[in-house]
Amino acid sequence: MTDSTSGMRAACVIGWPAAHSRSPLIHRHWLSTYGIAGDYRVEAVPPEQFAGFVKDLARRGYVGANVTLPHKEAALALAVPDERAKKIGAANTLWLDGAKLRATNTDAEGFIANLDASAPKWDRGIETALVLGAGGSSRAVVYGLIDRGVPRVYVANRTVGRCEELARRFGPAVHPIRWEEARGLFGATQLLVNTTTLGMVGQPALDIGLGRLPANAVVADLVYAPLETALLAAARERGLRRADGLGMLLHQAVRGFALWFGVTPEVTPELRRLVEADLVAAALPAQKAAGGVG
Repeated sequence: MTDSTSGMRAACVIGWPAAHSRSPLIHRHWLSTYGIAGDYRVEAVPPEQFAGFVKDLARRGYVGANVTLPHKEAALALAVPDERAKKIGAANTLWLDGAKLRATNTDAEGFIANLDASAPKWDRGIETALVLGAGGSSRAVVYGLIDRGVPRVYVANRTVGRCEELARRFGPAVHPIRWEEARGLFGATQLLVNTTTLGMVGQPALDIGLGRLPANAVVADLVYAPLETALLAAARERGLRRADGLGMLLHQAVRGFALWFGVTPEVTPELRRLVEADLVAAALPAQKAAGGVG
């Protein structure tokens, strides 16, 4: 399937809002790097128009799409999902297989691939992971950890019922706990993952000390604005290995590109520098307004 006006294969990101997405920067870089005649665009689509837009992807000239908030659960219902998307309960990647619209979720593999790249052998001998937060991102992280074979995954959230839903979804490897209980597990935690928005620009800080984490622990944060959150800075100061949210963003994009354009791209330092520079440039106006930049 190709763009009816130019003959190029095209994909897009669908969200509401969608202008903040870094996906066009990532995928256009790969298109240029691999010499592919294609395009990747932004489509801001409100929830009430999402079903019609997705059903009309081919006529609009698209071979597939990324799906971001608030459409991930709707995308699952409108396409033929693979087992991963079904288990996670959301889809972030769509592609046309003939006349059939298929769906998957690449967040889990993006999280795990980033861990593998940032903290090689992080899973060697691991017994316990602790995940902070129980939202949609947490579902993908928990799925990825269990799929990799982590035997115990504690999930802490202020609303314990959401943790219990994850335990029902993923089975006995998941242990729901109250948010206040998280610090008490640090002594046995080999992997700490923040899936909340705490620490994100404009959000409250994640105020949680890391002093009790083992010296070989790994700390991961899904937040990528700022590039180094206070949590990751604290982990760096302790000499702990770290995996940031930007790495996950880059790695989760790989499989979609392969499905749409037929080439499995590489996450390179050049790509990371490109997206880092864009994030820094986007942050400057807000920093200047707050008096943070002269």
